[in-house]
Amino acid sequence: MSGMESKVGTVVISKAGRDKGKWMAVLQISGDHVLVIDGKERPIERPKRKNIKHLAPTRYEVSQYDMMFNSRLKRALYLLSVTEEKREGS
Repeated sequence: MSGMESKVGTVVISKAGRDKGKWMAVLQISGDHVLVIDGKERPIERPKRKNIKHLAPTRYEVSQYDMMFNSRLKRALYLLSVTEEKREGS
């Protein structure tokens, strides 16, 4: 998230690790690390701690309501990723 102010709800894409290329939402921020969730492999109950350097921010955010339920978060991230793919394709 180099140079960009991150906040809870920001949608990011993992640049490194086993989850490279996955879309996730920032759940919590603490120094150089954030906790990210995706509603599937990383549910709300079991967030992943990631170094900010290993994340690429997107221009999207998910609502607090979407972040309350794994199913809503998973759907929101999927729809955003599909929207972005279509946007880049045209």
